[in-house]
Amino acid sequence: MYEFRLRGVDLSLPEGLATPAILGKLAEGTYEEDEARSADRCVRRGFRVLELGAGIGYVTTLCAQRAGPENVLSVEANPDLLPVIEANLARNGLSGVSLMHGAVTGPVEDGAMAEFAVSEGYTGSSLGGKGRGVRVPLVSVHDLIRAHKPHVVLMDVEGAEADMFNRPWKCPLRFCVMELHPRKYHARTIKKIVDFMSAMDMTYDPVTSRGKVLGFRKVWGAGDAGDAVEEGEG
Repeated sequence: MYEFRLRGVDLSLPEGLATPAILGKLAEGTYEEDEARSADRCVRRGFRVLELGAGIGYVTTLCAQRAGPENVLSVEANPDLLPVIEANLARNGLSGVSLMHGAVTGPVEDGAMAEFAVSEGYTGSSLGGKGRGVRVPLVSVHDLIRAHKPHVVLMDVEGAEADMFNRPWKCPLRFCVMELHPRKYHARTIKKIVDFMSAMDMTYDPVTSRGKVLGFRKVWGAGDAGDAVEEGEG
């Protein structure tokens, strides 16, 4: 069993789960540093957080520390990671997080399943990818948003984001941060995502955006206290 501590979060990983490259980033403290910075930026006490793609539960734990575990709903498709996430949350006293097994996508029929490819070292696992195939439930992002009504959505779903922006999200969204995967879809898909967010009164967030990580924040009204906070950060 490997053990690490990042940003005050205690993490453990069973041997054989991660590649040497992942273990190296964990040891250096650079593992998921952009995602961790996004959680620091976006998540506040009482905010409801929807995390799509939990990995080993590092960012899940950061979100639960800031928002309260009862406000966090995290979804992970890789069944090998579910006990790891639960153990890491428990290690940090945050067992109240809601953890769901499934691959998130656009509209799906009830009970739909799909083949999910688990890659070596777990990062890069995806629907329609290469690796050990496992059957997983498909989960509609619209159902999750309708049920959880998140203020913050964080996602790293290895290309599945392409199918999530076909109807308005009805929730009090304040921040949305996603990792794009331009090798898996056309530039028009990225434009569709940007246009979708703009239609929901969301604007580009330079603080959480970096490389393929694209962040959006709500456009506050003129004179809103939120504007002063945003302008003072970053």
